[in-house]
Amino acid sequence: MPEFTHQGQEKKEFVRKMFDDISPSYDFLNHFLSLGIDIYWRKIFIKKIEIQEGNTILDVACGTGDVGFEILRKHSVSITGVDLSPKMVKLAQEKTKKRNLNNITFIEGDAENLSIESNSIDCLTISYGFRNISNYEKALEEFYRVLKPGGKLGILEFSKPKSKVIGFIFKLYFHHILPRIASFFSRSDAYRYLPESVDFFPSRHDICRKIIYSGFKRAEIHDLTFGISTIFLGFKVEK
Repeated sequence: MPEFTHQGQEKKEFVRKMFDDISPSYDFLNHFLSLGIDIYWRKIFIKKIEIQEGNTILDVACGTGDVGFEILRKHSVSITGVDLSPKMVKLAQEKTKKRNLNNITFIEGDAENLSIESNSIDCLTISYGFRNISNYEKALEEFYRVLKPGGKLGILEFSKPKSKVIGFIFKLYFHHILPRIASFFSRSDAYRYLPESVDFFPSRHDICRKIIYSGFKRAEIHDLTFGISTIFLGFKVEK
């Protein structure tokens, strides 16, 4: 039996409070518990999206802004970051001030009900936040709505490794080692939720089907590091 709820309003409220609570240690734990490989995954993710200069980017479930800041290291674009957690947004805003950036903004918002104009975004990114959404279909419909014709959707998310050996090691670390280490630094249920949320996340092909059913003309899958992480790309038809 699952320990946590993985859909609906109850999930949304849990996720909001959880990320508010873990926000002070979020960046440190991300890099420490992944042994820094999350930085590499994000760089590959951004490269795959093939961002063009002058693009308008919406980074959903932006957390403390790492994806947006990495994009700005390589591209001259305008970025809006949206996150459900007000404390995550506040941290992202503080990091923006320290970097003295004026082409990236962060706002509190819900992926399933974006306060963004239709057909106004060139690229939409969501990194390790899609599985935390309470209604995948509703969010994908919103992503499609705000993207311009010809726009691109990029989702970076944990997956179940295809190799049985890697899968065994991954599961052992995710379910037993990671939560124990994380509990010394943060609320313990947050890192028990993480492996369970991956277990209950739809398969690669199910996510691709959901992308297509929401209106996108094409979807792609790109596995990283034995399939521990996966990049999903969706392409909105050009008019």
